[in-house]
Amino acid sequence: MTRYEQLADDIEAAVQRGVFGPGERILSVRRASQQHGVSIKTVLHAYALLESRGVIESRPQSGYFVKARGAAAGRNPGAGASAAGAPRPRRPSVPKPPAPASVDVSRLVLSTLRSIGAQDAVPLGSPYPDPALFPWQRINQYANAIARRHASWNLIDDLPPGNPELIRQIARRYAENGAGVDPDEIVVTVGATEAINLSLQAVAKPGDTVAVESPTYYAMLHAIERLGMRAIEVPTHPHTGIDLDALERVLARQSVAACMVMPNFQNPLGFRMPDPHKARLVSIAEAHDLPVIENDVYQELYFGETRPSTLKQFDTRGLVLHCASFSKSLSASYRIGWALPGRYRAQVEKLKFLNTLTTPSVPQVALADYLRHDGYDRHLRRVRRFYRQQARLMRAMVERFFPAGTRASEPQGGYVLWVELPPRVDSMRLYQAALAQGITIGPGYMFSMRNEYHHHIRLNYSYPWTAQTEAALRTLGELVAKMA
Repeated sequence: MTRYEQLADDIEAAVQRGVFGPGERILSVRRASQQHGVSIKTVLHAYALLESRGVIESRPQSGYFVKARGAAAGRNPGAGASAAGAPRPRRPSVPKPPAPASVDVSRLVLSTLRSIGAQDAVPLGSPYPDPALFPWQRINQYANAIARRHASWNLIDDLPPGNPELIRQIARRYAENGAGVDPDEIVVTVGATEAINLSLQAVAKPGDTVAVESPTYYAMLHAIERLGMRAIEVPTHPHTGIDLDALERVLARQSVAACMVMPNFQNPLGFRMPDPHKARLVSIAEAHDLPVIENDVYQELYFGETRPSTLKQFDTRGLVLHCASFSKSLSASYRIGWALPGRYRAQVEKLKFLNTLTTPSVPQVALADYLRHDGYDRHLRRVRRFYRQQARLMRAMVERFFPAGTRASEPQGGYVLWVELPPRVDSMRLYQAALAQGITIGPGYMFSMRNEYHHHIRLNYSYPWTAQTEAALRTLGELVAKMA
């Protein structure tokens, strides 16, 4: 099968699954070329083939649209597409991997998050994006209109897996970015946190060992802690992600129930795992029949030209449980996420029903309306440009104000910067001293069960740069210099 025939089959499969509805516009030729990594000539051939099949039609000056009657009956289309200055890589100091450990970081994280809400504090330690960047007024207008139209909402409509139109819009979003998914696999959740918890609960039980990155986002550790499991930390490279050789050594020596990773713009390191590493990670998972929970909440916040691939795209056996949400890119307050749980879908849907019954209906429909009618891509382009500029500025200011021996990450997306301080600096002492000056930071202790990151901090650059921000970084650099 030629590349253009495969592309045509992928688009036709998306139409038949309802991802693109009758009369809806599909990707422009140029954007399809970018998202699918093929030439414009290949896209034109694919679209011509789809026109001959009666799937789409060309409208002069407007683009390509799904024909009202959909694809021709009886077809069986193919399946969708299945540094210098940076923190030093962490490598195992001895051949034997670390032992699993019980997890108890929630108390520290809760205390830190409470301090971030302090009045007038500079929110360098916040895990949340600046809500001012989100089109919350427009989304609220949709929500209010929905609430007026439906005084008594029919709860049955949005039982798991979730609101059908929102599910279709999520699937369409993946398809538009060259990563076709089956809408029937999607389960809508209360944010990505619930998606992660349900996924972990579906593949492991209390007492099991779960492999995680080191450092790792503390929400991963929270899920393990809440379910009474044990975590084993695997060294993680600041540019390429989890050390796959180290992971294989862990799997060779002991039983591991699941692996939890953030391949794209990991919090706190900010890397984008290269595609060959993603493919190898999935291959390792298949060799060991190991479920992999993929946290992809920052998927839309890339600094490059195209959205990165996911582990899900390399998965042929349903072992990847892909979790994402709109909380980091569109609306944090509505807390709408989803899971693509592969072979574990039925179990995740059942657990969703048992745990929270449903995800609130009005937010689901409001976000679906926004995705259908408003400029989500235009909004995202603005946010990405802003974050990219902020990342460069924050990194430059750390280099300017912090003492020798400080190293900062090089984020490829997202909105957090990981900073390695001189070894004598204790991030909890720094956190307390900074808080006394009205500045919040994320101490490295939150991102591990051990004290490996006692001299690391995480900084948030999503908020507008102001004189207060610059003064806070200068003060923070002075505190670090004194402790160093």
